Amino acid sequence: MLKKIPSILSPELLKILMEMGHGDEIVISDGNFPAASMAQRLVRLDGHGVPEVLEAVLELMPLDVYTDEPVGLMEVVKGDTYVPEIWDTYKAIIKEKEGDKKICYEERFAFYERAKKAYAVVATGETSLYANIILKKGVVV
Repeated sequence: MLKKIPSILSPELLKILMEMGHGDEIVISDGNFPAASMAQRLVRLDGHGVPEVLEAVLELMPLDVYTDEPVGLMEVVKGDTYVPEIWDTYKAIIKEKEGDKKICYEERFAFYERAKKAYAVVATGETSLYANIILKKGVVV
């Protein structure tokens, strides 16, 4: 064991976060996301929700300051009346850890294409809809 590393971060996920370079992206997905078919590298954290994983990842990984929108969310599909309240939780976590950051909202299939190019996908057991989030890694100083 190590000190100061959130216990939710598995050794496999820590290795991936260490391997990632500036500009690489990581997806933290909800339980409905097709993670296995999208991922170049897949980490399963099925017993956890996205907010707790997001908070732990941002303890160790800074967001990119050289891009306008270092965070991406899958926008609600047209015609769907669901309101993703979890987004407010994400915004609060990001503000606490990284300050105010702009968020990009991407159409579902555009989000999937971006996810396929991500360095890794973390599959959680999150049950909220539209709870997928992409983070662009920044420079560690």
